[in-house]
Amino acid sequence: MIKILSAFGSLYFAILLLSLGTGLYNTYMSLRLTQDGISQAWVGLLISAYYFGLVIGVRIGHKLIGRFGHIRAYVASAAIVTVMVLAQSLVPVKEVWLVFRVVVGVAMVTQYMVLESWLNDQSETNNRGVVFSFYMVMSSLGVVLGQMAIRAFPDLDVSVLNAVAISTGLCLIPIALTRRVSPVLQDQAPLNVRVYLKMVPTPMIVLLLGGAITSAFYSLAAVYGTKNGLDAKQVSVFLSVCVLMGLLAQWPMGYLSDRYNRLRMLRVCSLGLAAAALPLVFFSEPSYFFLLFIIGCMGCLQFTFYPLSVALANEHVSPALRVGLSGVLLLAFSVGATLGPIIAGTLMDNGGVDMYIIYVIACALIMAAVVMKSHANYRPNIENAQFVPMGVDVSPAPVVHELDPRVDISQDISANEEAMEQVKDLVLNTDDPVSPIVPNLLVDEDDFEWKGKPKT
Repeated sequence: MIKILSAFGSLYFAILLLSLGTGLYNTYMSLRLTQDGISQAWVGLLISAYYFGLVIGVRIGHKLIGRFGHIRAYVASAAIVTVMVLAQSLVPVKEVWLVFRVVVGVAMVTQYMVLESWLNDQSETNNRGVVFSFYMVMSSLGVVLGQMAIRAFPDLDVSVLNAVAISTGLCLIPIALTRRVSPVLQDQAPLNVRVYLKMVPTPMIVLLLGGAITSAFYSLAAVYGTKNGLDAKQVSVFLSVCVLMGLLAQWPMGYLSDRYNRLRMLRVCSLGLAAAALPLVFFSEPSYFFLLFIIGCMGCLQFTFYPLSVALANEHVSPALRVGLSGVLLLAFSVGATLGPIIAGTLMDNGGVDMYIIYVIACALIMAAVVMKSHANYRPNIENAQFVPMGVDVSPAPVVHELDPRVDISQDISANEEAMEQVKDLVLNTDDPVSPIVPNLLVDEDDFEWKGKPKT
């Protein structure tokens, strides 16, 4: 545990500061707009604008990382976020805030892609669950600190936005000064959603529904608490308990996910979330401590969908596809997160505050149905975990098609002397005896014998 924390310390510290600003902002917006008498649907729309920015920013972030590298793309995006938050403090018009929040989403999705693809690139299958659990711990801790920090601003004025800008500016430092080697720039696979949906369909659907649940919580759980008679300080505790319990659940979930079937764990978590939220349907005026208990149980489960799904998906793609995969998974999460507050806010406006809980239960049950249907049949293409699938245009080297491990080598290469000479020249002119383009192909320079076979 200590080894992982120290190895990825700069990345974890960056997500901590980034999440601190996000948690403070979302809590501020929910309380401020509710205080001003703005409808729940408008609150949901403003939060959804941010997630809409995440959706349309995935392709931009993918290109920025591929062209300029992880660190430069992250620094530029963080600067844009800081400027937009400060601009929002200067223009107190909620219609204009919608535009600012979209721009923030476009920039911030690049930051998430940088951090997540970096972690995935430098973690292994047997520890990826733990690595991502600590990522979620730092993310959740930052959100908790941000939510609790709202107590320092009883007037809910624009000084809150200045504090958010400070936090987003500080998150530049650990990445700009990191001593950790960033992932090597390489030809990235195009961001083809259909390819990834075919490779990892279940994680993408789970993230879609998980985003719908998470964004509804951040935008409307404060409204739910307020309508149930909680004051501003109690709402702050109410939200923080949920996120804190989610934080505490991350490490055990990450540990278990590295040792047990992740699909089965997703099924347990989705059914558990529906069961945990169900008691609130039958209590019209729940007590404060009862609310804290239930929301704590929900927090233990609703924040596990993202790390479990990401770890599951990354088991089955090659390194060249990891940046694209991070973008597509964030895209699925962001689409759900964009729709979630709008749907939940509209339901609450028309059916009352309890519709928030019914909405969460419905999403969890749909997720459980999807996972249970996939449990017996979900067999990702393990070959694609080690090699770039040929259906994706990745500008391959001249001999990659001949070296496809799905091809009978004795028939397609040994019989072709020209192809053999190309392979020999490629390997002998490379500093590393194992060509980076030819995985697990060991060549003896004297007699050019095959020493191994492609990894399956």
